[in-house]
Amino acid sequence: MHVPNEPTLHKAKDPHTELADHHAVDQLNHDHRHGAHDYGASHGSVKSYLIGFALSVILTAIPFALTMLKILPAASLIPVILILGVIQIVVHLHYFLHMDTSSSQVWNNAAFVFTVIIVGILIVGTIWVMFHLNHNMMPGMMPMG
Repeated sequence: MHVPNEPTLHKAKDPHTELADHHAVDQLNHDHRHGAHDYGASHGSVKSYLIGFALSVILTAIPFALTMLKILPAASLIPVILILGVIQIVVHLHYFLHMDTSSSQVWNNAAFVFTVIIVGILIVGTIWVMFHLNHNMMPGMMPMG
C-alpha cells in the first residue's frame, strides 16, 4: 500500500472551500518543515537567564550576609528580608517564567493574580484564626468550675 508524503485534497465543489483547503495544507506543510510550535509562550535567551540567575544569587546573598554578620537589628532585618524576597519573586516571574504585560500573557497574569488573592486570603485567614485562638485560650480566660 502506498502512503503519500503530502496530504491529498479532494476536489471541492465550492472554489472558496478549495482555496481554504489549500491554505490549510500549505500552513500545515510550513509548520511541519520549520518546526513551528508557537503555543503563546515566550522563550528567554541565555543572556536573560544569566541576568535572572545573577540577580537571584545577589538577592539571596544580601539577606544571608545581613543575618550572618548581624549588621541590622532583628526589628529592621525582618522587613528588609521580606522586601528582598518580594523583589526576588518579581525577578523569577520576569526572567524565568517570562511573565510581562504583553497581550499574549493576559491569561497567565490573570491566573497569577487569582492565585495571589487566594493565597493572601489563606494567609490572612490563618493568622486571624490563630490570633483569636491564642487570645481566647489564654489561661486567665478559662472559666473555673
